Amino acid sequence: MNRRLARLRAIQTLYQVDLIGANWEEALRHTVEPGEVASEFLFEIIEGTLKHQEEIDECIERNVTNWKMERIGNVDRAVLRLATYEMLFAEDIPLHVSVNEAVELAKAFGGEEPSKFVNGVLSKILDEVKQKEREQ
Repeated sequence: MNRRLARLRAIQTLYQVDLIGANWEEALRHTVEPGEVASEFLFEIIEGTLKHQEEIDECIERNVTNWKMERIGNVDRAVLRLATYEMLFAEDIPLHVSVNEAVELAKAFGGEEPSKFVNGVLSKILDEVKQKEREQ
């Protein structure tokens, strides 16, 4: 399973967890297609996103204008959470890769408008992360 497919499956899993409160392992079983083998990367990004969800949500809320997490669509929220996890905690993934992958996945799920929203929020988060890196 390549990383793009892993991200797609992670978003589908996070969506189910968020929407119906499913156990992530059960949600993942319903997400992975027959013949697909879940990668370590897939497990890492799902577990990491859920483990750090409170901090991730705080970061997202700081970087959206006049929005609360509850107002963001479920798919967009899953995309934002995954990308923000990668940007804050996955040191082996270049920041721009996380943003680009998230924008492409937002387009795949919802088209141009959601991808513009995701890009705007992640651009602000990217600026915040880069500022913190400069300060260290």
